[in-house]
Amino acid sequence: MHWLDLAIATVFEIAVAISAGKAQGFAHRGWTLATLVTGGLGTYFLSRALLTFDVGVGYALWTSLAGVGIAVLGALLFGERLTWRKAIGIVLVIGGVVGLQLTGTA
Repeated sequence: MHWLDLAIATVFEIAVAISAGKAQGFAHRGWTLATLVTGGLGTYFLSRALLTFDVGVGYALWTSLAGVGIAVLGALLFGERLTWRKAIGIVLVIGGVVGLQLTGTA
């Protein structure tokens, strides 16, 4: 169940980033509310995942997976450039996530 909680928390963290960008410095109330709600929900599910994961490993997984998701969605949905340098960074982050998982902490 901890992996499911972490996956849900990651989806909400991606939603936080997208909503915060759309809120434009909290100028748009709807997107601001979406940012705050998704942030709260993401934190809730992260806290559930951290009942099983070590805090450092769980938080690193959460932020890393969300960062990769945001970078990929930015390229797919928002026309952001995905350069070869960004792609290498994404591969390195995924390698780091795999390495953390191989430590056997969860």
